[in-house]
Order: sequence, then structure tokens, then C-alpha cells
Amino acid sequence: MTNEVTVPLLPCASIDDVVAFYEVLGFHTTFKQRKPNPAVGLQREDLHLQFFEIAGFDPAQSYGSCIVLTSDTGQLYRAFAAGMRAAYGKVLVSGTPRMTRPRARKNADGLSGFSVIDPGGNWIRVFQNAPASPAPAPTGRLGKAMANAVVQSDSRGDARQAARILDSALARPEVDDDPVALVEVLVYRAEVAMVLNDPATAVEMLAGVDRVALSADEATRAAAAYEAATDLAAALSWVPHSADTVPRLRP
Repeated sequence: MTNEVTVPLLPCASIDDVVAFYEVLGFHTTFKQRKPNPAVGLQREDLHLQFFEIAGFDPAQSYGSCIVLTSDTGQLYRAFAAGMRAAYGKVLVSGTPRMTRPRARKNADGLSGFSVIDPGGNWIRVFQNAPASPAPAPTGRLGKAMANAVVQSDSRGDARQAARILDSALARPEVDDDPVALVEVLVYRAEVAMVLNDPATAVEMLAGVDRVALSADEATRAAAAYEAATDLAAALSWVPHSADTVPRLRP
């Protein structure tokens, strides 16, 4: 048989919190019940998710997860990000809920992917459908460090290990380092710092981004990293007791 559909059923502490969050991402409620057990179904185009409420559930202890395959991770990310900006004034990059950015995943054959961590602590892992040819492996010292750090933080949720990897790479600059890769590492280290509730380090890393000299061609290659830096700077303006001045970022 064909055309079967699988719908994940994921735990949460409050179906009301889940509904409010996913509505921001463009989902609508397909069903909702309070008895005999609180549960809700949500849909965004062909993407279906269902949730059940558990009294006293701790999202930080959740193992809930599912994989979403799409033809364009960037397009879906931008739609989710636009919803967050409209609702919250920023893209959520720290705490729960939050969202990572689309990045090549070393542990997924180089396919682009990003994750939504929802109010229930569930990881909705969005991946690009496999292309006809494999993605190129990361090159250069900084590119390889970035790839390893993404596996740790974006895939495994171990932001501290990702920070150690990136800090080690940044501590040993080399003359032949790709400046675009340096910008990408600095921006990602800032994002990891936000996940770790360390806004001071995030501000420091974003200030470092603005000190990297790039040619016009390199600036074009770094456009996605600069966009991420702008989102992080916006998020930092919401962090209590962060630095008085958020770094100026190049357009």
C-alpha cells in the first residue's frame, strides 16, 4: 500500500502552551480534548503533530523527538522565523522553546537541518530530503570544528561540548584560516553562548564578527552568518543585565 501517513504523538506539560507556540509557527488546531486525557492535534500544510499532556511533566527531561523531511529547509525556517519575529519581536535562540538555524549536519551525510525545541522540550528535527549527490565534507580547520560543534549542540543538545570545540578552534588562529569560516564560527559560538545563558560571551563573539575584514565576494558567502548574527543581536537586547551596547553588525 502507499500514501500512509505517520503522525508523531509527543508529551508536554500543557497543551495550551503548545498550541500557543505552534500557532506562531503557522499551525492550526485540528482537534482538542480535555477528557479523558488532555490532547491536541496540530497541522501546518502536510505537517501533522499531536501532543498529550502529562501533569508535572518537566520539558527539560523530555526525550520526545521526530524527524521532518522537506524539500527546502531554508524556506520552512524562514516561515517559522517570521512567525517568531511577529509574535515575540525576535527569533527564539535560547531557553525553551527555541529554534536552531539550518546548517549542514556532519552526522546526517552533510544534509541541511534545523531543530525546533517546543514548550514540551520535544525536538522537531527538520532535514532536507536527500539530494542526488552527497554534500561536500567540511574543509579547513575552522570548518571541521564548526561541523563537530553542530553535531554536539544542534543534534545532541550538548551546548557545553560545542562551546569547548569552538573555543579551542578560536584560541589557535592560523594565517590561512578562511575569514568566512571564522565569521561562521564566531556567530555560532555566540548562539551557543545564548543557549548556555551566557550573554556576555555572545556579545563578545558578535563584536569579533564585526572585526573580521572580508572582501565583497567573501561578504556574500557570509550573508547567512550575518543574518544569524542580526537575529542574535536582536535576542540579546531582550536579555536582562546584558552589555549596554549590542555590537553593530554589517548588513
